[in-house]
Amino acid sequence: MADITPPDPIDEELSAMTPLEIRPKEKRRQRLLQGIQRMSSSPSLQQIGRARSSSSPYGTRGSLSCVSLAATPSFGQFPSGSLTPGDFSNGQSSVPSSPAAELPAFDGIETRVTRKIANVSTTHLNPTTASLPVEVAAARSRSGTVRKLPFDFWARIPDEIRVHILSYLRPKELVRVSRLSKEFHKFCFDGQLWTHFDATEFYMEIPAEALAKIILSAGPFVKDLNIRGCLQLEHYKRAEVIVTSCKNLINATLEGCRNFQRNTLHNLIRTNEKLANLNLTSMTAVTNSTCKIISQHCPQLETLNVSWCKHMDARGVKMVVLGCPRLRDLRAGEIKGFNNVGVAEAIFSTNNLERLVLSGCTDLDDDAFKTMIHGSQPEFDILTDRPIVPPRKLRHLDLSRCSQLTTPAVAMLSHLVPDLEGLQLSGCTSLTDAALQPILASTPRLTHLELEELSELTNDFFSQNLAKAPCAPKLEHLSVSYCENLGDIGLLPVMKNCVSLKSVDMDNTRIGDLVLTEAAAMVRSRSNRTSTRSSRPHIGLRLIVYDCQMVTWTGVREILSWNAEIRQPCESSATYPTEIIGLKCFYGWQQTVEQHTQRVLKGDFAAAARLERKWADYMQAVEEAGATGAGSRRRRRRAREAQMLHADEEGGAGRRRARTVAAACAVM
Repeated sequence: MADITPPDPIDEELSAMTPLEIRPKEKRRQRLLQGIQRMSSSPSLQQIGRARSSSSPYGTRGSLSCVSLAATPSFGQFPSGSLTPGDFSNGQSSVPSSPAAELPAFDGIETRVTRKIANVSTTHLNPTTASLPVEVAAARSRSGTVRKLPFDFWARIPDEIRVHILSYLRPKELVRVSRLSKEFHKFCFDGQLWTHFDATEFYMEIPAEALAKIILSAGPFVKDLNIRGCLQLEHYKRAEVIVTSCKNLINATLEGCRNFQRNTLHNLIRTNEKLANLNLTSMTAVTNSTCKIISQHCPQLETLNVSWCKHMDARGVKMVVLGCPRLRDLRAGEIKGFNNVGVAEAIFSTNNLERLVLSGCTDLDDDAFKTMIHGSQPEFDILTDRPIVPPRKLRHLDLSRCSQLTTPAVAMLSHLVPDLEGLQLSGCTSLTDAALQPILASTPRLTHLELEELSELTNDFFSQNLAKAPCAPKLEHLSVSYCENLGDIGLLPVMKNCVSLKSVDMDNTRIGDLVLTEAAAMVRSRSNRTSTRSSRPHIGLRLIVYDCQMVTWTGVREILSWNAEIRQPCESSATYPTEIIGLKCFYGWQQTVEQHTQRVLKGDFAAAARLERKWADYMQAVEEAGATGAGSRRRRRRAREAQMLHADEEGGAGRRRARTVAAACAVM
């Protein structure tokens, strides 16, 4: 009978309980103890109250660890409802099923589950556990939170985006940014940022070494090069840097680089066969040999400017015209030798030029110009007496200061330049009305006309021909300065019919106040008004009328009054001008006109109207003071008072200056 084990009171109690009597809370406790039993792997942890390990990676705060409970009895033998603190003593358990199991003392099952065991060394942990990386552990602060490392945005974005961001900076700003660091220096001098190099903003400040360095680093990428006026390249070696580096140029401007050597310039042209626009203005190294090299190595050239190149003549222009089939724009001002008929025949035979600038070519005579327009010995129509030749493609023609041209030669342009948009004949003093009448009748697209210093022109030409020409509605710029026979009779119809005018130069003519009044009426009729108070007007027409003896202050006042006019069609609404007139007049009135214009452009119409009214009172008082007879003393006193008020108004620049004006004597 010794083999019979007495029944355990706990088992009997469990067997007596039905499943419905087991509460859910007891089931959760059983599952927790059973899970801890499965996790147990080391039976060596017998004393839970031992000293803390110095190698614990968890800092000062405790954490729940895996405790060895391998010898713990099965969960079913300990119902949670009958457990007491004596069952978990330091001695052996009263249950003989597991004599080797030893458990520490606990206050209760709730305390055992919730207590954090912090004295477990990392050497006794499960091998599947791993400690935090060194860099992450170092990033933790004492408070336990993770400290974020600084994010270097510039270092992590792609190089292409960096270059795109820097492309919004101007060359001067790029040079300044390059001083920040070596990395910025590397990106700021990337060749992709210097495809367009324009030194016009800083050509007087940049040293030669820096200029050569930029061109050297960005040479293969540079397509547009503008070193206008860079005299720093005085040494041939610095100029050679441009030749050796820049081999993909499309647009090159070397205007004013007088220190360029001839061989350097020739090598630059030879190594850049894709040149489309070349500006060699005022370069002493340009000769006829240079033009020959251009004709041989630049087949894609479209624009060439060799004005004021003293060491070449029209024969070089001939080689370029014949050797560059795509040439559209030729500017050869102040070049000698255009009386050569062979040069004129080359220009006529190619018929590719759309812009031809021959200003100051005093050698150009009637025979050469006629050959240039209709060739040598053309066939003429019997009925119209016009040469039967293909029309020219010219759109802009500048013959200013070609003093040898006469009326019959210039008249040959009629019906042969239907696409002409700009014609400049200033300084051709021998031209008369007969030279321009047929031209205006056959050029419906003309927008710019300069007739300065043509003293032989009459009022009939402007009133009967220009005002009624097909180009009158499209004409934008007109210059008739120093046309001494021109007066109101000639320009009044022009101001009325040419409704697209943007600038008119009429200085040193006989025009009067009627022309200014008509100009104001024309602008009033073509411009729209706005009811928005915050809108700002713009200058739509510019007039130059200084040194015109017939223009008085009343005509100038008419312009000022229109500029600041506020209309009120009804009490609740008001309209404001959107387009005003910019005026240049007699120097004694110009300061007042400029102050008035500034106030109007700022939208301060009240201050502008007040200035116009004070100035009119001042001018009227001055006129009265100059008159003789009774009351001259009183008129002079009024003139002085008006002058003081006008000075106060002008000095305010938009507001009245706080200045005490001496009151007039009550007796006087």
